[in-house]
Amino acid sequence: MRTEATKRVALVFSLLDADGNGVLEADDFELMAGRVVEAAPDADEAAKDTMRAAFRQYWTTLRREADANGDGEITFEEYTACVLSPERFDATIDAFAEALAALGDPGGDGTVERPAFVALMTAIGFERANIDALFDAFGPSEADRIQVATWVDGIKDYYAPGKAGIPGDHLVAGTAV
Repeated sequence: MRTEATKRVALVFSLLDADGNGVLEADDFELMAGRVVEAAPDADEAAKDTMRAAFRQYWTTLRREADANGDGEITFEEYTACVLSPERFDATIDAFAEALAALGDPGGDGTVERPAFVALMTAIGFERANIDALFDAFGPSEADRIQVATWVDGIKDYYAPGKAGIPGDHLVAGTAV
């Protein structure tokens, strides 16, 4: 597993720990889903419901695959072991990536405007400079839009344990240009 992947996952763990108690619990995912859905006021209810379902699937997968002692809490060690194991977590990441990118494309034209991207990524908790660096790394058009498929692929790459030098590395503190 690459150091870059561990840093990326550590950041996401800290963001998902919405109550800051050092472990992930079901309530963290409900809170995060609410924040993200609220950041997409132009999205339709079906897209919002899909996003909420993706966060619930994320939690359900973690609970099933990583909660070794059955206490309803996921430690950082348990989290890392699960999310960096493609065979255990890829389907969940796929659903999450597609749902998040769809929220950013309320018009359904296959593109995401920077303001929508920034709003969603800010709702998750990423820093603005890092968000902009990521958006720029995705190669926006002259109209300052990125392709939904590019964002989906970028999210999937973010969780890939063998990947380094990817756009998602811009989200880790100190890497924004």
